[in-house]
Amino acid sequence: MQHLRPAIVLLVLFTALTGLAYPLALTGVAAVLFPWQAGGSLVMRDGKIVGSALIGQNFTSPTYFQSRPSATSAPDPNDASKTVDAPYNAANSSGSNLGPTSKALIDRVKAAADAKREAGWTGPIPADSVTTSASGLDPHISPDNALLQAPAVAKARGLDPAKVRDLVAAHIERPTLGFFGEPRVNVLLLNLALDALK
Repeated sequence: MQHLRPAIVLLVLFTALTGLAYPLALTGVAAVLFPWQAGGSLVMRDGKIVGSALIGQNFTSPTYFQSRPSATSAPDPNDASKTVDAPYNAANSSGSNLGPTSKALIDRVKAAADAKREAGWTGPIPADSVTTSASGLDPHISPDNALLQAPAVAKARGLDPAKVRDLVAAHIERPTLGFFGEPRVNVLLLNLALDALK
């Protein structure tokens, strides 16, 4: 009993400290210092939540900028032992796990690149327009990707292409602290700004 009692006391103490006190303190500090981020970086339009700035969405209309491909999946409704593609399924974050020599990956990227060329894209095709991110939920695309989409979006909306390109340029986020990451464009925020254009 002399060894069991201190072990139980330490277990309860450290469970309370590391399992309750520490997470609650961190949550409180985050809510005070970074309320928007701690709340999920939710984006509102007309008083309604339309998404999060941290989780991508699957935009399919030609009047919107398209997110990068997503490899997320969901259970097949016809056979629970299988999965089906479900782009930007936030309940199942995952990448494709296909290696660089995978024939399936090469075929998928080639098919996506061919589709971009058929849609009128010229010049080099940005990698993020034909490959998935590690999480499958990346909310950003590269500025090159956005600028290549701008003429098609402008045409679909009947807008001046220069105005759409200027909108893209205004939404380019620089690397964090000037050197963490790459320049990027948040697709949801860009599309909301596009809707606000008159």
